Amino acid sequence: MIVDLHTILACRIDEAITHVKTPRLLEFVAAPLVRFDPVHPPAFPNEWSDGEHVVVLRLFGAIPFGTQSIVISMAPTTHGFTIRDAGHSALISRWDHVITITPHESGCHYRDHVDIRAGVLTPLVWLFAQLFYRHRQRRWRALVAQEFNYGYGAAP
Repeated sequence: MIVDLHTILACRIDEAITHVKTPRLLEFVAAPLVRFDPVHPPAFPNEWSDGEHVVVLRLFGAIPFGTQSIVISMAPTTHGFTIRDAGHSALISRWDHVITITPHESGCHYRDHVDIRAGVLTPLVWLFAQLFYRHRQRRWRALVAQEFNYGYGAAP
């Protein structure tokens, strides 16, 4: 099943690209619904690089929800930027999340496109993903409105 959501971010495209490349952004936009605790490697890098990152998922920051592989690949495109997480876990055989960021007259166009496969659990996982990605985009817009003030430490 597919989740495909779009929003306009009122920021420069280079700012959005800089932030989407960081685990810090993932942690911010996912909170408080999901927390990602790194397992392998044992800490997130300052910036994503192509490769696999194994995490323990915690719903609402506390309830363990299994281990997930975040499998990152990134590529500039002719009109913007794409980052992909070809994720998977024991319960979810496919969590293929592609983020695209392209120019827009009001800032930049941000898109989450997620292909989910979880066997008989697919409809439930898809419903959760609908909620989760709507929440993420709302947090993205709020972060942009706060000029990327994460509320702690210096911006990347």
